[in-house]
Amino acid sequence: MDPLTVLLFSVSVIYLIFLIWKRFDDRRDRDCYILDYECHKPSDDRKLTTEHSGAIIRRNTNLGLLECKFLLKAVVNAGIGEQTYGPRIVFEGREEKPTIKDSILEMEEFFYDSIGKLLNRTGIQPSEIDVLVVNVSMLASVPSLAAHIINHYKLREDIKVFNLSGMGCSASLISVDVARNIFKSHKNVNALVVTSESLSPNWYTGNDKSMILSNCLFRSGGCAMLLTNKRALKERAMFKLKCLVRTHHGAWDDSYGCCIQTEDEEGRLGFHLAKNLPKAATRAFVDNLRVITPMILPLRELLRYGIFTLLHKLRNGSGKVDAPKPTINFRTGVDHFCIHTGGKAVIDGIGNNLKLTQYELEPARMTLHRFGNTSASSLWYVLAYMEAKKRLKKGDRVLMISFGAGFKCNSCLWEVVRDIGSGNAWEDCIDSYPPKTLVNPFMEKYGWINFEEDGTNFKFVQSS
Repeated sequence: MDPLTVLLFSVSVIYLIFLIWKRFDDRRDRDCYILDYECHKPSDDRKLTTEHSGAIIRRNTNLGLLECKFLLKAVVNAGIGEQTYGPRIVFEGREEKPTIKDSILEMEEFFYDSIGKLLNRTGIQPSEIDVLVVNVSMLASVPSLAAHIINHYKLREDIKVFNLSGMGCSASLISVDVARNIFKSHKNVNALVVTSESLSPNWYTGNDKSMILSNCLFRSGGCAMLLTNKRALKERAMFKLKCLVRTHHGAWDDSYGCCIQTEDEEGRLGFHLAKNLPKAATRAFVDNLRVITPMILPLRELLRYGIFTLLHKLRNGSGKVDAPKPTINFRTGVDHFCIHTGGKAVIDGIGNNLKLTQYELEPARMTLHRFGNTSASSLWYVLAYMEAKKRLKKGDRVLMISFGAGFKCNSCLWEVVRDIGSGNAWEDCIDSYPPKTLVNPFMEKYGWINFEEDGTNFKFVQSS
């Protein structure tokens, strides 16, 4: 063979190998890792004990006997304990007249505590942060909350900034998705994702039952996390993102209106939770599962489910005795389930649909009891519980499921890339969880309300 032909052929083969290697190598740089995360734990003077909660209810002159009975039932059945945190404004008795300063200070207290701890623990300098994504649904200030962080930490002038609002309780996975999409086209990037909710301007002081409920569920909290696609930091990472799916039912009018920030008939701002919320959540959840399930489960489980579903239909068609419908075993592809703490009913509903055990639901239940519904950051408190209990081992897969206004259901799968087991926000109390009982003492102190019948001169007082 002619030497020139051999040379050209060899160069072509080498170039082809180089292109294949480069494409594979580039794909590795698109991976999304969690380097570390920090869940915020407010100071003890912000704990909403039964005593504090009773004081807040008593000073709300808009509440009558029926509203107080509703509140009692909601608080007792919410699955929330006495260690959750509220905004400072309710402890100062100013929830009826919030200011923008109150809202900003609430967020800054979280920002500067959690981000500072995260940067110190990872050794990442502010100048090394390339992307900043901030999501706080019910506060849109000027300058933006992202600008507050940039100013405080003196971040670079070329930083890519995303300030999200109105995304609801599923916003943190939207923020992760924003960072992931940037990683697809940019190498060697560090992203700081900050997620929280501003309760100061949204503590409801009226008597609309659909809006009172939010006071019983939502609590102060937040999480800051460092994401990266840097190959040099891969060995230090905690989790690797395997897939993420977002489902949005905003085109459905009933889904769109089931969770909405609005004003009551008296003009008091609050958060309306409609009666059709469970139905909207179920629809979004089913549609989301339909997409993510083939991504996270092994082929053998999908084939098993498909075959048994076909056999079930054939049996029904032949008129034989109706057998139970086949179900998917999510444990074949998932080791841990990280469920949004939207409320006891939300946790129970997901548990029933996925056939989860009490052990698998424990992290979500305990997080709801200890920290309440901290909106978009709640998933990370659940994850931190698993970590504090030393459940997360290298190679384990964690499924996150979240719901949010709009109506949205977002989910993702993380792979644990090294054994982890720090305490995070649970460090000082993890040994006392799970407690022997989750019964809220509100019924013991205020159960007398159920025996009141005449609401004409009703006055909410604490029983001795």
